[in-house]
Amino acid sequence: MEGVKAAGGPTFRSEYESICPTPPFPIIHPSPATPPHSTPPPPQTPPFHEPPPIQMSLLRRRKPPTPPQTPAAVSTKKPSHASDRRQNPPYPPSSCLDSCCWTIGLFCSLWFLLLFLYNTIPASIPLYVTEAIAWRPSRDPPGARMREEGLRARHPVVFVPGIVTGGLELWEGLGCAEGLFRKRLWGGTFGEVYKRPLCWVQHMSLDNATGLDPPGIRVRPVSGLVAADYFAPGYFVWAVLIANLARIGYEEKTMYMAAYDWRISFQNTEVRDQTLSRIKSSIELMVSTNGGNKVVVIPHSMGALYFLHFMKWVEAPAPNGGGGGSDWCARHVKAVVNIGAPFLGVPKTVSALFSAEARDIAVARAVAPSVLDKDVFGFQTLQHFMRMTRTWDSSMSMLPKGGDIIWGDLHWSPEGGYDCSNKKQKNNDSHTEVHNGKESLDRRKKPVHYGRIISFGKDVAEMHSSDINRVDFRGAIKGNNLVITTCKDVWTEYQDMGVGGVKAVADYKTYTAGSILDLLNYVAPKMMKRGDAHFSHGIADDLDDRKYDHYKYWSNPLETKLPNAPEMEIFSLYGVGVPTERAYVYKSTPATDCYIPFQIDTSADGGTEESCLKGGVFSVDGDETVPVLSAGFMCAKGWRGKTRFNPSGIRTFIREYDHAPPANLLEGRGTQSGGHVDIMGNFALIEDIIRIAAGATGDDLGGDRVHSEIFEWSERIKLKL
Repeated sequence: MEGVKAAGGPTFRSEYESICPTPPFPIIHPSPATPPHSTPPPPQTPPFHEPPPIQMSLLRRRKPPTPPQTPAAVSTKKPSHASDRRQNPPYPPSSCLDSCCWTIGLFCSLWFLLLFLYNTIPASIPLYVTEAIAWRPSRDPPGARMREEGLRARHPVVFVPGIVTGGLELWEGLGCAEGLFRKRLWGGTFGEVYKRPLCWVQHMSLDNATGLDPPGIRVRPVSGLVAADYFAPGYFVWAVLIANLARIGYEEKTMYMAAYDWRISFQNTEVRDQTLSRIKSSIELMVSTNGGNKVVVIPHSMGALYFLHFMKWVEAPAPNGGGGGSDWCARHVKAVVNIGAPFLGVPKTVSALFSAEARDIAVARAVAPSVLDKDVFGFQTLQHFMRMTRTWDSSMSMLPKGGDIIWGDLHWSPEGGYDCSNKKQKNNDSHTEVHNGKESLDRRKKPVHYGRIISFGKDVAEMHSSDINRVDFRGAIKGNNLVITTCKDVWTEYQDMGVGGVKAVADYKTYTAGSILDLLNYVAPKMMKRGDAHFSHGIADDLDDRKYDHYKYWSNPLETKLPNAPEMEIFSLYGVGVPTERAYVYKSTPATDCYIPFQIDTSADGGTEESCLKGGVFSVDGDETVPVLSAGFMCAKGWRGKTRFNPSGIRTFIREYDHAPPANLLEGRGTQSGGHVDIMGNFALIEDIIRIAAGATGDDLGGDRVHSEIFEWSERIKLKL
């Protein structure tokens, strides 16, 4: 398009010609034939450079059409310079406040959407997705395949849930819990956690002196199969196993959920709720109404320790026992099929009681310390969590048992030499570790001291034991910490230690299983006083000593005998191939009001992908919660054959399930998982359980199936059998 030429001046383009190839309205150009006197000449325009093209983003803000202009008006219009456009941008610039508001709004919207879905979507929908994706015709669920093989329900089944997986409901509460009668405080949607968190913590806590209900509060276990089929909507625990058993003919009269209050000590479940008596009566009824077929008991996690306690209680005389006689188990129990059993304890329990942490919480605490353990908005999340969980006496049943003989000391541990980079250590038929020369040499150069369950500093965890300078904390005098003055309802017993006591704990440098109990007695004496009355963690010298008739020893397999039931079988089923917490690197935290003085040092790292040390945690083989050593030792060695712990020679079997993650997101938690809870949906495990319930023995299953080094590690433990 031609430009407009002023008299005696240069040619320039109008603003619309720069923006639009075709102008939105016709531009009138002066005609050469027009007489000079008919139109006055425009004023002289100084020469200028042609402005750069306007940015493409401005094309989105076209000016509205305007009436046609005269040539004079066009010629006198000032050009639009880039500087003018920068001074008047087409959009107002966004501020940091705008970005923050948008981000907060996005997170809030997502949060409320998730809450809406969490409370409205039926719990069965995730299971439908799993069935549609993973249980396709080429991979029928185990129950359907077992039915096609002709297997049918035979032995009644008893489920014994573990810690935290059983539902708890409110029967009596304080004023803040109005409207919650018989509503779940634990399990289900956990709605009360975010609606009234402090009230929820108050009702879930037990009396710090008695370990029973606080005044005016009664929280009781949910009864029936619904007590632990789903932990939360869509998050199954026992539901998949129950559904598969139903496919071969099981129903509620042949399945029983031995629900109990997993917070209180095992003996107190009988004192308060008569739970042990109810389990005894239910098993006797199921045996008598099913043609005399003995029950198959399936405990999971801490439920294995609970049923171990039950087997001693049911045969012990009243008043502390059930009075069933010395042959009760032989007459009523066909097999005990333990899943992920922490027979010898769990190092994870140590970190939970010591600093209210595990690997995931430690990472969150490092990333957002002001949210978890500082008095921001009055949350003090970790302090409230520690105060609550330290009233749960049952957690002390899972502290490491056997001391340094089982778990190792400053110099040695059974898992020494474990290769964290090798997820599949063995095949099913081999108990011998295979390495090439270079790998073995590398591991000898930098061994992992798993026996040091707690070390203050990475250097302490790795240095030679002779270089560690330790100052005994046991005689240290606890001082007063003037900083801690307003703890009130988040009191955690650390407030009684003072600065001197905290320093004494850190100066001891490192703690093994033999000194962990002394450490906990020092930092939490009231908690341990209750625990010592109900649990023991040692190794019996003489099991015929009458002191071992006390119920505090019944859940420790190293301080009690199995029942006289030679026809009974005991299975240990657990996952392997998942990094599992075994030892920790700690550091002291700066003193603040109501603080927890110790935390896992997440900056401590091995430096390589193959290292066993990541985020302040040393890992070993296991199911993410229970190390292989704890789940497998008793069936691999402690109870294998006739031993002083198994005088009648009950046969024991180990069945390990190598972890394989889900193939895709729609497969949910997977059908080959070895995780501590996810294994409850493992098809191979479910198939083994169905066969046992239908009458199969351990030999029918093929005996042991081992992927880990459990037999080699067990042989390294020098325990009197």
